[in-house]
Amino acid sequence: MKSNNVIVEKSHAFALRIVKLYKYLIEEKREYVLSKQIVRSGTSIGANVEEAVGGYSEKEFLSKIIIAYKEARETQYWLRLMRDSEFLDVELANSLIKDVDELLRILGSISLTMKQKLKASSQ
Repeated sequence: MKSNNVIVEKSHAFALRIVKLYKYLIEEKREYVLSKQIVRSGTSIGANVEEAVGGYSEKEFLSKIIIAYKEARETQYWLRLMRDSEFLDVELANSLIKDVDELLRILGSISLTMKQKLKASSQ
């Protein structure tokens, strides 16, 4: 997988949005618990994608993509929780949720393709 591809770029851009969200939650909302959860899971997506790209095998690549997918699911949860508890306004939360949904679709597709490839090569 090339280092300048869609999932690398989108996960990095999303991580930047999450870091800015974290700063906003700390500075403006004085929220310190949920903000730490969202910054951990939201930035972990891109970190795991980067590890996948640098993986030494297709199995390691798949493993890191699956972890990135799980972190995206967790991030989606925290965003919904923050929206529904009114720490985030609906428009901002929905914009971030839309971005994480896109990451989930891409990561899910990559995962499925890689699983099929590994299955085919083992037969």
